[in-house]
Amino acid sequence: MLETCCNASSQTSVKQINMSVKINGIQQLGVGVENVNEAWKWYRQHFSMNIRMFEEEATAELMLAHTDGKTRTRHAVLALNMQGGGGFEIWQHTGKKPEPCKFEIQLGDLGINVGILKTADIKAAFHAFKNSGLNVLTEIKNSPNGNEHFFLKDIYNNLWEVRNEKWVFRLKEKALTGGIFGTVIGVKNMEESLSVYQKILQYDKIVYDKTGVFEDFAGIPGGDKKFRRVLLQHSDVKTGAFSPFFGHSVIELVQVLDREPRNIFEGRIWGDPGFIHLCFDINGMDAIRELVKETGFPFTVDSAKAMDTFDMGEAAGNFAYIQAPEGTLIEFVETHKIPLMKKVGWYIDFRKRGHHPLPNWMLNLFRFMKVKD
Repeated sequence: MLETCCNASSQTSVKQINMSVKINGIQQLGVGVENVNEAWKWYRQHFSMNIRMFEEEATAELMLAHTDGKTRTRHAVLALNMQGGGGFEIWQHTGKKPEPCKFEIQLGDLGINVGILKTADIKAAFHAFKNSGLNVLTEIKNSPNGNEHFFLKDIYNNLWEVRNEKWVFRLKEKALTGGIFGTVIGVKNMEESLSVYQKILQYDKIVYDKTGVFEDFAGIPGGDKKFRRVLLQHSDVKTGAFSPFFGHSVIELVQVLDREPRNIFEGRIWGDPGFIHLCFDINGMDAIRELVKETGFPFTVDSAKAMDTFDMGEAAGNFAYIQAPEGTLIEFVETHKIPLMKKVGWYIDFRKRGHHPLPNWMLNLFRFMKVKD
């Protein structure tokens, strides 16, 4: 009887805390690279990630839990795409040699396997990438819920899914793809990992939960195995300052059932080449701190314990990390300040303004931060 009461009390506590947490959308996918300038140019040219939200060379002093207990110098760029969606945080170690993965990552290995890009014209994107000589791995196929998609690898051996998604932020852009629509994450135990993605990140709607060998995975490394795959999305409409730009998103969890998966960062550290973290724009960092503690995944990094606001050169805010059961690093960012038009010194301070959605005309000003080749 006492145990039942305690469980009920804990569930009530988590529910109450969750109501104070606002997950506003995917802010960015971290992409570790060996040469940040070269990689960003490639992503500008092929994925139209050409809006420079910030660029900074600094020391990652707070990430000791994920960098072998040592501070690491780095060069990072946060790049966006005016069609909307999350950005890329293109990240290079500068104080040590970046260590690429020593084995080919197979679908279902533990961590972020695939970055998902959206496109409003799947056939145009497919043919343009093929004609450009990109390493397109599959034809256009249907996912279990009937969505058209295909897979490709970039020149850095990262696997990308291009998924049909009609919504874009800025229609006048000529880009083939928009920004980050989600990720595919390899997990060891589906139920354990769902506790993070459903309870903490609020992906409460299961679009499908299927088990088998899937024809749409044929052609990608490890895609011929048997999987359980669960596609998640939010059931609500997000209302943060940048939510109109980020749009909605999905997370697909895949558990390979007929081989033993490997950790994609086996023998390496955060920031080494590959997909290094998934970052969410949030409000209510104090509430999230309590929520992750209550659900058994406390912060491994918490910038608020070191300073009131973390200065990233052209932007500022607080950030924190948790580690999901399969090893994926999840970042939370509560933005305090961003540049809107740097040339005239126009910044937005959200501690004064609040976090209700920015008007589209204001978000459209991001295009003036475009880097042209």
